[in-house]
Amino acid sequence: MTQTATRPELSVPATVAIQDNDAAVVDVAALGEQLLGRWAASRRTARALAGDPAVHKIEGLSSSEHRARCLEQLHHLVKSKAVHRAFPEELGGSDDHGGNIAGFEELVVADPSLQIKAGVQWGLFGAAVLHLGSEEHHRAWLPGIMNMDIPGCFAMTETGHGSDVASIATTATFDPDADEFVLHTPFRAAWKDYIGNAAQDGRAAVVFAQLITRGVNHGVHAFYVELRDELGNFLNGIGGEDDGLKGGLNGIDNGRLHFTQVRVPRTNLLNRYGNVATDGTYTSPIDSPGRRFFTMLGTLVQGRVSLDGAAVAASKLALKTAIQYSVERRQFTTASELSEEVLLDYQLHQRRLLPRLAATYAASFAHEELLEKFDGVFSGEHDTDEDRQDLETLAAALKPLSTWLALDTLQECREACGGAGFLTENRFTSLRADLDVYTTFEGDNNVLLQLVAKRLLADYAKEFQGVDFGVLARFVVTQAAERTLHRTGLRQVLQSVVDTGSERKSAIALRDERTQHELLCGRVDSMVGELAGALRGARRLPPADAAAVFNQHQQELIQAARAHAELLQWEAFTAALANTLDAGTRQVLTWLRDLFGLCLIEENLSWYLMNGRLSAQRARTLGPYINRLLLKIRPHAVDLVNAFGYGPEHLRAAIATGAEQKRQDEARENARAMRASGHAPVDEKTVILRKAEADKRSQRA
Repeated sequence: MTQTATRPELSVPATVAIQDNDAAVVDVAALGEQLLGRWAASRRTARALAGDPAVHKIEGLSSSEHRARCLEQLHHLVKSKAVHRAFPEELGGSDDHGGNIAGFEELVVADPSLQIKAGVQWGLFGAAVLHLGSEEHHRAWLPGIMNMDIPGCFAMTETGHGSDVASIATTATFDPDADEFVLHTPFRAAWKDYIGNAAQDGRAAVVFAQLITRGVNHGVHAFYVELRDELGNFLNGIGGEDDGLKGGLNGIDNGRLHFTQVRVPRTNLLNRYGNVATDGTYTSPIDSPGRRFFTMLGTLVQGRVSLDGAAVAASKLALKTAIQYSVERRQFTTASELSEEVLLDYQLHQRRLLPRLAATYAASFAHEELLEKFDGVFSGEHDTDEDRQDLETLAAALKPLSTWLALDTLQECREACGGAGFLTENRFTSLRADLDVYTTFEGDNNVLLQLVAKRLLADYAKEFQGVDFGVLARFVVTQAAERTLHRTGLRQVLQSVVDTGSERKSAIALRDERTQHELLCGRVDSMVGELAGALRGARRLPPADAAAVFNQHQQELIQAARAHAELLQWEAFTAALANTLDAGTRQVLTWLRDLFGLCLIEENLSWYLMNGRLSAQRARTLGPYINRLLLKIRPHAVDLVNAFGYGPEHLRAAIATGAEQKRQDEARENARAMRASGHAPVDEKTVILRKAEADKRSQRA
């Protein structure tokens, strides 16, 4: 079949407007309210606090100075009543779990070190006591944790075991004669490591260890352990050291802890999910050790939820600064001798920033859904085993995407602002350094995506429960792709493109909401089906062989989970469109959603081509149509970042203050004045051109 030529959209200059762009206007205030979401009041309160210079990061402080400032700022948060929303009302909280996270994640705009140090104190240390302990534990320790009388640590990670919590080596062996647990780190790799507040400030810790009683290891449990005396000295049997200077977050005193036969009262076991009686008898409301372990860790999912939101906020900050700068900074004359072009009128600059803007909107809407799910579980409104599993899976899917997006966006925005972006005063480099570790703590991103993939495979298996194995095997090996095409209707769409040979119709099909969803969903469905076929029977193999089969497909597992998470973001964006009442705003957001979806397809174009999901003809229309979307979105870029709602007190970037606009206006006024005066020097090229013309006239004469 003859292929038609590429349409001319690619050559359209970035300053040429698209006709249907003129009617769409963004209602910035309404969009801003929509982005604030259900917990708008909590976000506003937190943003007002984050705008206070008292909590701002001061660049250039030494590590010790930064640590001291962050510790003092925690007391400031207590006085501001900014961190107690999730705690019980009888203790001064408000049992507002969603509002607590919504407010907490906004602290990242003040200082990521402050946000994480606050997260250690109240979101990890305090939350562990709250969710894993009993009412007696709550009464004994939560008031001191809430008011900072007990600065604390969350001692889970070990030097030898990070994401693999089930394999930590620290032990807590029950001694019935003394009614105590003996806490011990048997070798160097069992030291608790990277622990916030451990190097200096922590007075107590929730320590995770293997609970051993009557010669039986009942798995990982949490213990409340006092670390230091009132003078800050380690108690007997407890030691540690400073992790030292890090690549970022140096306002937090990360350190290592170790325990040598440290005796802890039996009643210091946080015993909501497992208890030991005075005679050493172990009991638990959850019989399955595996389920018990994941239930205990599931209560601490708020760390991942808050990191997801904080990463989205950081992306918003970066884009607001970079896009504001890009509509003020001018470079190179093209259409005018007096006025250079603003950066955002260049297609390459649009390609650098606008897809990341679209991805940030998608991540923001998806985070709001995650927050709703989190609040439903922790408020008890929707708290079944299935709800908790869904929450854990959703958090494990979205946190990797948002934290990777934040690093990518900060770096691209830095480069898009040139040398100015490299200056510390504009915050890109500092924020990127601080957020770097977000990708590996509260769960390494790739490990989290493996958990998502396993859940997808489990759900896939349930879908075919009771089906004859031979039928299922043939299906997943040979017909997974066909199933997706028939079930979603993609075959009909694809066939019409091949038959008509029309690139215009191909582009229209790609921008169709249903088609985008089918392409994104079909990819996930097919990848999971292929994995199910490849991994079938692995459970019946010896452990070593099963592990080898799994390892051979680890990359595909990660890719399938990531594709699933991207689909969730696209769906959240699409759902948000239905809640956008203003027609102009909805039109612009629809373009932005389309940009997000089509960029995902473009990034994975080789898969779609190799698996027959797109024809080569239609694939060629993808780039030109994305470029048309960039042109449509370009006039609304500033409105879209203004809707994020961050003011100068949050941005604190010199290039986002309008200073560049003043410089450019001054430069253009100077050029106009010089030309009007008649005293402007003549450009050498003009002299050469005039001489050449004079020579030609002389020769003709």
